[in-house]
Amino acid sequence: MSIPHHARANFNTLLRAAEDGSLALMECTDAVTCEPRYVICAVGRDDGDYVFTPFGHLADGNPYDAYRPPKPSGEINGAAPG
Repeated sequence: MSIPHHARANFNTLLRAAEDGSLALMECTDAVTCEPRYVICAVGRDDGDYVFTPFGHLADGNPYDAYRPPKPSGEINGAAPG
């Protein structure tokens, strides 16, 4: 699986913000469910104002239950082709 350019660029921006100490964890409201979300943001400045750029939210519960690892190259639906 190839990581798209925009995702790699956002990740690199996130790393730079971490190195600069320019990260914030903000409580926000999910736009669809109205549930609280804890959002990782990069903090910047624009004409003296703070600007918060959201990158994603922390997983609720056990993140191992929310994600699956990428499949090995060539694997389809959990089985090797052939």
